[in-house]
Amino acid sequence: MRYRPIDLDGVTTYPLSERKNKVVMAEHKAGEIRAGMTVGELLAALPDQLGSQSLRGVIDAMAAAREKGKPVIMAMGAHVIKCGLQPVLRSLVEADLITAFALNGAGSIHDYEISLIGATSEDVGAVLHAGLFGMAEETGRDINRALKEGVADGLGYGESVGRFINAQQNPFRHWSLLALCAERKVPVTVHVAIGTDIIHQHPSADGALLGAATFHDFRLLTSVVAELGDGGVYLNVGSAVLLPEVFLKALSIAQNLGHHVDHFTTANFDMQQHYRPLQNVVKRPTAGKSMGYTITGHHEIMLPRGELSWNARISNRCSPRRRRSAPWWSAT
Repeated sequence: MRYRPIDLDGVTTYPLSERKNKVVMAEHKAGEIRAGMTVGELLAALPDQLGSQSLRGVIDAMAAAREKGKPVIMAMGAHVIKCGLQPVLRSLVEADLITAFALNGAGSIHDYEISLIGATSEDVGAVLHAGLFGMAEETGRDINRALKEGVADGLGYGESVGRFINAQQNPFRHWSLLALCAERKVPVTVHVAIGTDIIHQHPSADGALLGAATFHDFRLLTSVVAELGDGGVYLNVGSAVLLPEVFLKALSIAQNLGHHVDHFTTANFDMQQHYRPLQNVVKRPTAGKSMGYTITGHHEIMLPRGELSWNARISNRCSPRRRRSAPWWSAT
């Protein structure tokens, strides 16, 4: 053969003590884990590496954003709603940690059904071939009615449905994110592609109303995105395509209109990292002087843990309406 195994006798080496290392145990090791720790203590005990470093980076950014009165936006896929995380979302609203939400159409549907009957998420495979998938009467009838009434009053998709839930006094409205946001005047926008949601199958569906409602919300979200500069935070939780695309366009409009959106933080939370969230949330928008993070895990596990961590680190935070006596980093 032409080639022979290379001779390593001439390889030069240098002392390990001269090498620069990325992990220094005195600085990066985990702390002691013990029974009875507070969430703040557990968070502080995590090693200053990789995923825990990213999680703390997001928490720090959220704390700093609320210190400065900057928005923290949470964009969510429908899975976040349908796996029962409304109590977590409610606590984030009540704590003034999340200041705006963006949903896809399916998220608003799950939220509405939970507010009405305390349950959601049909077995698609069991009913698809019978032509019954998505044909539950109340879901399409009520949401399409809510949009008709809301658009007539100049409202967008999210506020229209939230207002309708409260007006109808749906029995389980205390679990509804849309109802809570409508009541507290927290921006909640819903972004739909016609033909993707079950309410578009119903006789009461009106494409013009759907378009008007979601276009209103697109412009509303853009107004919030325009304020992200100099310290705001944008979180994408479980939306692989639609909401990352919406965010990119909203950011482009804000920049085009002269809002300098830089020095902000983004993060993508999902069980696996997809192309569009990575490009349109984590990388492209932060190419200037901003920071993007990826947090990988299941929503039903990560969001409750994240909420405990955020509350632990920001429990005494200040807001535009209230100052605290102790800095946020001292909270446990």
